[in-house]
Amino acid sequence: MSGALPVATIRTEVPVPLRFPDGYTTTARVFSFHGLVDGREHLAFGLGDWSVALDRAAVGGPPPLVRPHSECLTGDVFGSQRCDCGPQLREAVERIADAGGLLLYLRQEGRGIGLYAKLDAYALQDAGMDTYEANEALGRGADERDYTVAAQMLVALGAGRVALLSNNPDKAEQLRRLGVEVAERVPTGLHLSAANAGYLAAKVDRAAHTIDLPFVR
Repeated sequence: MSGALPVATIRTEVPVPLRFPDGYTTTARVFSFHGLVDGREHLAFGLGDWSVALDRAAVGGPPPLVRPHSECLTGDVFGSQRCDCGPQLREAVERIADAGGLLLYLRQEGRGIGLYAKLDAYALQDAGMDTYEANEALGRGADERDYTVAAQMLVALGAGRVALLSNNPDKAEQLRRLGVEVAERVPTGLHLSAANAGYLAAKVDRAAHTIDLPFVR
């Protein structure tokens, strides 16, 4: 692990039963932290046999499955079809629970620009911009997310080597720079709708996401 990474510690851990609208249920061990560099209230969810997975990895076994998931109020909570965030979250919870691992819920709404700015970006998208162009037109970065807190959380939990459940190569690159060993990157499924096709295509074209869209080659 990188010695330059600021140390975070576990603040609390509590069991939380989870139930999704489709009826899927599981129980998570939910962790909060002291010392996260941005001061926000990020959470880690230990799912399935997460502690067994961490112990196994510590002695050279397969790494735990880990997903850093950026908060999306519109998609995660209200089921917006403009993105694939809600379905990705639902998929990740079940896959991680089956494999044993961690879901990191990161407070980085709108690729880091915040909820109101994200809605402003939606209006620009409706006028013809893609999701990255819209952020830039607002004077923001195309993607402002920083995964330092994700690395801090993983270190605090003893997950220095992970299988990363993500289509986004930038997550893996940032975590590696921060000292987390990304043993492999595992893509999520395709969650395509008529409303999010352009959004997903922009992810592929602009940020090299590993999404197998039938109309993007």
